[in-house]
Amino acid sequence: MSSPSSKAQEAREAVAGRLREMRLDAGITGRELAVRCGWSESKSSRIEHAKTPPSDADIRAWCTACGASEQADDLIAANRQADSMYVQWKRLQRTGLRRLQESGVPLYEQTRQFHVYCSNVVPGFFQTPGYASALLTSIAQFRGTPDDVSDAVKARMDRSHVIREGDHRFAVLVEESVLRYRIGSAEVMAAQLGYLLSVMALPSISLGIIPFTAPRQAWPLETFTIFDRQRVHVETLSAAIKETQPSDVALYLKAFGNLKEIAVYGAEARSLITAAIDAVG
Repeated sequence: MSSPSSKAQEAREAVAGRLREMRLDAGITGRELAVRCGWSESKSSRIEHAKTPPSDADIRAWCTACGASEQADDLIAANRQADSMYVQWKRLQRTGLRRLQESGVPLYEQTRQFHVYCSNVVPGFFQTPGYASALLTSIAQFRGTPDDVSDAVKARMDRSHVIREGDHRFAVLVEESVLRYRIGSAEVMAAQLGYLLSVMALPSISLGIIPFTAPRQAWPLETFTIFDRQRVHVETLSAAIKETQPSDVALYLKAFGNLKEIAVYGAEARSLITAAIDAVG
């Protein structure tokens, strides 16, 4: 599977390629284009080779210089899509963590079918306040974001109403390692694992645990969420990636299907969670 960040780069390169073709069709050099746009030749080169993402104004100037102003709107839309595919966490979290939690509410409320795979932490809408507080505190400290953890935790808890209200369905897969990673104190972890046992009983939720000992048909992947089989959000250390291209969404659905085959459910899943609670000590 291609990395999400490489997909975003491919989208940027596609926009740059269209700009280059436009210049060639106009029969002008990079130097001439720079003169017409009123910027340096090196800027033209950086844009054309996808080294520097163009602004909306840059694209309009480029199209005008090439006598193709009518193509500007389409190129701007494509460029914005490429930019939105890969957004650095420092940009998303620059005003703190609360706003990021709140920004996801409309999408969560609109989505009917969630496919969620978590390889590192308990899914956000299954988190207890204590677990969320410990996790968001470590994130805020690591990234150096404004300290609004208490507000962010409240916003995350409010967002989680979708597991109990409305017409939503959740197919969730969690690696067994997530049950063992110590986020917060022993008491916080025990409470979190106990809460997992309770949410498993909700009719809207299918929770599968992938055991350590399962023969792997699919290797552990980055955490991702699929919304109504139409878009995928992927979380990496440095960025949040959005995938909307049908072929990419299909790839994540295929990966989810492979992982689902090695997960255990019901009594087997509960026994793994219970064993993790016992191990917390």
